Amino acid sequence: MAHTLEVGAYLDRIGFEGPRPPVPDAATLRALHRAHLLTVPFENLDIHIGRPIVLDLAALERKLVGERRGGFCYELNGMFAALLRQLGYEVELLQARVRKAEGEGFGPPFDHLLLRVRCQDGPRPWLADVGFGDSFMEPLRLEAGLEQAEVTGRWRIEAVDGDLELRRHASGAGRWDPEHRFGSYAHELGSFAAMCRYHQTSPKSPFTKRHVCSLATPTGRLTLRDDRLIVTDSGQRTERPIDGEAAFEAALREHFGVVLPAVAPSSAAG
Repeated sequence: MAHTLEVGAYLDRIGFEGPRPPVPDAATLRALHRAHLLTVPFENLDIHIGRPIVLDLAALERKLVGERRGGFCYELNGMFAALLRQLGYEVELLQARVRKAEGEGFGPPFDHLLLRVRCQDGPRPWLADVGFGDSFMEPLRLEAGLEQAEVTGRWRIEAVDGDLELRRHASGAGRWDPEHRFGSYAHELGSFAAMCRYHQTSPKSPFTKRHVCSLATPTGRLTLRDDRLIVTDSGQRTERPIDGEAAFEAALREHFGVVLPAVAPSSAAG
């Protein structure tokens, strides 16, 4: 039996101020997407406290809504998809391969999860993603070759080698940098379980190498990364050091509203 979310509690969690119940149209999708990004952080902290991440909607709801935590793509987009479906949207889970940090090629399939969404007021699909960190604030038209501008910059989707590639315009450099390549075939959440496990346990995963908690703001982004807090505001970036575990946890509470649970070592993943 499919898990049924407490929709009202979820909408309260993201501070959604629209009508209840929301109308599953494009305007509401944009409002939900933006609200989610401004309130639910992208974070990988369970990996570092030894708390396994399992792609079970009931467990994810307890974490994101009940505990007011964040997560990474499989958690955030998995939950957002479930919310949209209960509201009446048609949602499909897509897999993507993220561009490698060194800029050479892309990661493996199911490296990232994002969403194709169709609304009540039109057949054309949207690309939604509340689980990539620094990305577009509102959904993009899922249409190849269309340049789209929004508060985070200029975006374009291109057809490449049978897949689609999301590109972001690099301001001042005159080029379009790829973010990831994604397929058009729909998957179930369980199809992402192996890569979810990989990113929790592999020393090659970027998520096991550093602690990160990041949240969009109306004018930029807040990111807590290992030993520093990075603030981007209207294009200006500042950093301040975070010295030690106690200071890190204090910054989590102050800037993100995140309180980490105590987890016994025996429950650590892998």
